[in-house]
Amino acid sequence: MNLFINFALYAATGLGLLFAGFIIFELSTKTKELQLISKGNTAAALSLGGRLFGLAFVIGSSIANSLSIIDLLIWGAVGIIAQIAALFVAEHLAIRSSISKAIDADNKAIGLLVMFLSLSVGWVIAQCLTY
Repeated sequence: MNLFINFALYAATGLGLLFAGFIIFELSTKTKELQLISKGNTAAALSLGGRLFGLAFVIGSSIANSLSIIDLLIWGAVGIIAQIAALFVAEHLAIRSSISKAIDADNKAIGLLVMFLSLSVGWVIAQCLTY
């Protein structure tokens, strides 16, 4: 029974962190991907999907390497903040073109780039969340 309870606690906490990260991403970016996706914007779907998948790497690593639920919450939060900070830096380093404007315009190439950037950043951060 303890194994099932531990599974349920870690799964609920991990999914809660994923949802919290999703909300923080949506609130902290210039582009409101959910609104754009509802209008059929593929670039926004690629960008947001990549961010969620990258975040899932981070949360998954936090789950796999945590010693307790508190540990999971701490490292999950660190991972979420690190991924948002890295993507914020990437947005501000794009001097020639604005990522948010390109996604607003449904530039699929930029959406795909942000997707892979998010996955890459998430993977690297996830690997840092080990003991």
